[in-house]
Amino acid sequence: MRPNDPEQDPVVRDLRGRITDADRAILAAVNERIELVSELRAHKLAQGWEFLDSGREERLLAALAGENSGPLSDEGLRTLFTEVLALTKRELS
Repeated sequence: MRPNDPEQDPVVRDLRGRITDADRAILAAVNERIELVSELRAHKLAQGWEFLDSGREERLLAALAGENSGPLSDEGLRTLFTEVLALTKRELS
């Protein structure tokens, strides 16, 4: 017999807990990415180099698309990382 309330279902609770863990991992990864890009930016500027490298972004997206085994679609991957890249730039400005 299934519970009347999904909150009482052990499968629902387990999956929600795992989703929360995945969300926390995404948050930690984005924060780490911003910190690393900040370090890279400081180093490149100290060397007198340009910070942005648009070719690097395209190479990154292509490499990630080649590694993506799904279920995230190639379009979804591009949307996600385009936003992560834009978010990183906004956070550092």
